Amino acid sequence: MKSASDTPLSNEIDELFAQQPDGDDVPKDDPPVDEASSDDTGDSVTARSLKSVPSTADTVFRSTAFVAGLITVVVMLAVGIFLSMRAGDALSVAGLSFLTEQNWSPETQEFGIAAVLFGTFAIALVAMAVSLPLSFGTALLISEIARGRLQQWLITIVDLMAAVPSVVFGLWGVFYLQGNIIPVAQWISTYFGWIPIFAVTDDAGVPLTDASAFTSSTFIAGIVVALMIVPTQTSVMRETFSQAPPGEREGALALGATRWMMITNVVLPFGRGGIIGGSMLSLGRALGETIAVYMIISPIFTINWELLKTGGNSVSALIALRYGEASDFSLSALMAAGLTLFLITLVINFTASTIVARSRSGAESEA
Repeated sequence: MKSASDTPLSNEIDELFAQQPDGDDVPKDDPPVDEASSDDTGDSVTARSLKSVPSTADTVFRSTAFVAGLITVVVMLAVGIFLSMRAGDALSVAGLSFLTEQNWSPETQEFGIAAVLFGTFAIALVAMAVSLPLSFGTALLISEIARGRLQQWLITIVDLMAAVPSVVFGLWGVFYLQGNIIPVAQWISTYFGWIPIFAVTDDAGVPLTDASAFTSSTFIAGIVVALMIVPTQTSVMRETFSQAPPGEREGALALGATRWMMITNVVLPFGRGGIIGGSMLSLGRALGETIAVYMIISPIFTINWELLKTGGNSVSALIALRYGEASDFSLSALMAAGLTLFLITLVINFTASTIVARSRSGAESEA
């Protein structure tokens, strides 16, 4: 009998092992890419570097952007330092009572911004209550409903409204809006006067119905400011809504969602950051509005909880009203008021940035 080693298969296996090279002849791994090697001709070959070298255009752009950002920060700090230095005399005299005193009489060293600060926030809150629904609806109309030439016309009109000067809005508010809004204010006071902010009463608490009691009020000033900030809010919201992913829009509609369901489940979650950012940006604008409020409001230096009643004030209107006739100490007091408004605006803007950063557009959209 023949052994297993004499079979043709075993002979072929032995031949294959015999053809394998010795250990010294096994080819080594390729050298690392960062080490020099040689090609077939013996010349040294160096691995190509993967480090990118910025072009001249990139360098110029990066430097310009950095300088622009640095200048913005420096200017902001310079404004804060200037206001702090000029407000030092008044703040050293008033102390903490500067935030609690309602009277404004720097000549007698009895002054504070409690009343004007309340009026500033009251006007801004009225403006936000009126402008937010208008801006939200207009932004959805432009981005989701209007198409073609109508959409372009609406975008142009909204952008042009943002370019109208404040004094024009002020004149319009004084000579047109005020006369037409007084009947509305009277109606609100008649049927909703049981709510303290909508009541209009005299010193004895008796309700007033005469039209003169409703002129130059916080309510009218707030409506004018609202129409001034609507273009800003609308532009920010519209831009965010229009950037909602088309794939998610089409996917929602393909799954049987109505247009409203698509808007509520895709567009609005994606545009949450734009809604918050536009609203906070407009709030900062409303707090600092000067000319229109100055032209409409009847300045008083007491806290007026009745928004429909004649009389109100704001920090910016106070500065515009008293700046021309101010002495050195009065000017220091006005600078202190401006410093307070500056810090409040900074806090609002930083808060808005934090909220927007935590609710990035599109992060929670659902199809």
